[in-house]
Amino acid sequence: MPVAIITGASKGLGRAFAEALAARGWDLVLDARDAEALQGTATALEAYGARVTALPGDVTDAGHRAALVAGARLLGGVDLLVSNASALGAEPLVRLAELPLDGLRRALEVNVVAALGLVREALPSLRAAPAGAVLTVSSDAAAEAYQTWGGYGASKAALDQLAAVLGAEEPGLRVWAVDPGDMATDLYAAAVPDDDDPRPDPVSVVPALLRLLDERPASGRYGAPALLEER
Repeated sequence: MPVAIITGASKGLGRAFAEALAARGWDLVLDARDAEALQGTATALEAYGARVTALPGDVTDAGHRAALVAGARLLGGVDLLVSNASALGAEPLVRLAELPLDGLRRALEVNVVAALGLVREALPSLRAAPAGAVLTVSSDAAAEAYQTWGGYGASKAALDQLAAVLGAEEPGLRVWAVDPGDMATDLYAAAVPDDDDPRPDPVSVVPALLRLLDERPASGRYGAPALLEER
């Protein structure tokens, strides 16, 4: 069975995508900081017959990243690496004039540095996989200037550039940065707690991610809404 590592997998888009892969017969290594929530997700996904390794921890910890890749190797390798774990930099979001520099550092460490560190750890296994792929979860804030989203958007823009260069440097892999569009997630609620407008369930984005796996388009940046509209 193919094996995927998914960070930020206890809820939201990470859990929804993990469930879709489990239903397709994938084995999974899942990361999140909340050990109880992560174990609940793992238990639910094991009902599909998948082998699921749940490793709670912080992706900024090099030892934790090594453990994720080691867990995947025990299951057979790394076919897909999904960098979904994210930090906002401030909760709720604030204008750049008020953004704590330590918050910005945290966003960059989680969203960029840790993502690259995990890629580097997994790269030998990804290269050896029959169809190795890296999927990074981006944001429209990486490309648009939204007030208060500056720190988070800057970190996602940096992640997009890393994904683009990785795709150029590793032509044997597929490297996709995906903007999922608006979603009802705990991350968004923490970012803008006063926004009560309804937003799509993360489950609605999953078919776009599965399309990338099924069709394996060229490495690059993709918007989930466009992928869904083109079906």
